[in-house]
Amino acid sequence: MILSGGPSHDGCVILEHAILEVVPGEEGSFEEAFSRAKAIIAAAAGFRSLRLGRCVGHASQYLLLVEWDELEDHTKGFRGSAAYEEWKGLLHHFYDPFPTVDHYEGLVTVEAAPT
Repeated sequence: MILSGGPSHDGCVILEHAILEVVPGEEGSFEEAFSRAKAIIAAAAGFRSLRLGRCVGHASQYLLLVEWDELEDHTKGFRGSAAYEEWKGLLHHFYDPFPTVDHYEGLVTVEAAPT
């Protein structure tokens, strides 16, 4: 097991978390649009990684996790850009209700030991 973390924020990334409720019946169209939109966010300054997962129990619910170098890379840089307008045009009409986005800083990480 590999452990890291603690009270220090050195090298810490910001984790954006959003539960995306997609209009039922629009899941396929949403996933197709997201496949185009992911390149937009990936090109943003401060972007580190993205994960999109679909809920096992609720087919129209998705979990979006995005890692950023700094909070402002998302809240000011990406959201203030023309690229965000393109992202918004591709995706926002699928959401009902519109998602709440929260940001977290890492404290502890545990990974399985290499086998």
